[in-house]
Amino acid sequence: MSQILIVEDEGIIRSALRRLLERNGFQVAEAGTVSEARQQLAKEHFDLIISDLRLPGESGTELISQDIPVLIMTSYASLRSAVDAMKLGAVDYIAKPFDHDEMLSAVNHILSQHRRQQAETTEPEEISPASQAQFAGMIGESDVMQAVFRQISKIAPYDTRVLILGESGTGKELVARALHALSPRKDAPLISVNCAAIPETLIESELFGHEKGAFTGANASRNGLVEAADGGSLFLDEIGELPLEAQARLLRVLQEGEIRRLGSVESRRVDIRLIAATHRDIKTLVDQGKFRLDLYYRLNVVELELPCLTERGEDILLIADELLKKTCQRLNKPHARFSRSARNALLAYSWPGNVRELENRVERAVILADDTLLHAEDLELPHGSHTPPKVSFIQSATTAPTQGNRSSESSASATTDKEEADPAHLPVDDLSLEDYFVRFVRENQDLLSETELSRKLGISRKCLWERRQRLGIPRRKSISSR
Repeated sequence: MSQILIVEDEGIIRSALRRLLERNGFQVAEAGTVSEARQQLAKEHFDLIISDLRLPGESGTELISQDIPVLIMTSYASLRSAVDAMKLGAVDYIAKPFDHDEMLSAVNHILSQHRRQQAETTEPEEISPASQAQFAGMIGESDVMQAVFRQISKIAPYDTRVLILGESGTGKELVARALHALSPRKDAPLISVNCAAIPETLIESELFGHEKGAFTGANASRNGLVEAADGGSLFLDEIGELPLEAQARLLRVLQEGEIRRLGSVESRRVDIRLIAATHRDIKTLVDQGKFRLDLYYRLNVVELELPCLTERGEDILLIADELLKKTCQRLNKPHARFSRSARNALLAYSWPGNVRELENRVERAVILADDTLLHAEDLELPHGSHTPPKVSFIQSATTAPTQGNRSSESSASATTDKEEADPAHLPVDDLSLEDYFVRFVRENQDLLSETELSRKLGISRKCLWERRQRLGIPRRKSISSR
């Protein structure tokens, strides 16, 4: 949000100008003299100074500098005062009395021009894909995600429209935030809109604004979200859900760079970078007459497709570990970690809900688990939705050779899994807590009852039974029952 300093000695004019700018999304500070303005400038940064020419003491032209653009106001609307102010470095000149649209047009033009000049004179920083990912909140070391990061770094500096495609939960909004944060518009607002979340009867008013009395309940004029994004970026998520009438209005914004509020006969100029996203097949919607072909071609200047979670290999474990850490901190729970069985389950599951589903599963496990070591059953992954893991989490070089011939590939797999679960095949230094559980139960189950075993392990009998089932440790029959 742009910050503006008003320097005007007449309180009525200063207050009216402040209200006008604040209604249109600017942050505003006031000063009555040049000395008061300097005090404000020492305390915080401003993107624009609007100053009267004639002030008590020093003239408003004393505030002109190379760092902050200055818009000069004066009641003395003469060519001489305009020329003098511009010669001293003022970026524009406006004569009193002025109307609201004239002032807003001048302010928006100056701010947009200043941002472009800064972008041209500032060398873009070299940012590696890894640091981009960290900066944008994205994690990924897989080849497919590194390719996405490289695309973002190429696209972000240019003021072009981007269409992001991908399944729900793949991180389309994170990509939009990265594109904005790495662009010359990063100091201007990024306005995010979920087109599917706004009722069809309200979406035009929300996007384009309305005038007082435009419809029943419109008791005051209101800026739309497109206008609020002026000078920055507008992210339209699920754009495939946008009604056809709103699509026509959006097309005009992209073609002409202007909007018209509902109930208004006047158009307003806007300067936005549009980023759109959808999980739907836009070409199919076009064929069905649900999406305008001309709008599709306007949006699809650069297309960026995100991979689903199962295509990202061991990125799943990186993301899961980061989500686990953040969830424990947020819920004020002790730091937890995933067991070997949990990690293999994470890799084997198909993740139809992508990262969003992974986040929910991790949070549920942290809340419901009995201890800080999370097992596969704590994740409560649905049965029948698993695929073979792309990468085996543990490949033990110390696994003992199996005996005898196997009649099928499935029996070989079952034997290998059983041996991996047996701590006898692992050196003592490689034993996990899960391995110690197996060893402890096997060594003590002839001496202790199930109640005594669970008490020694610090878990419930139900949890002991569940872990026996999962790890394949059957209860041995007592001597008296043989």
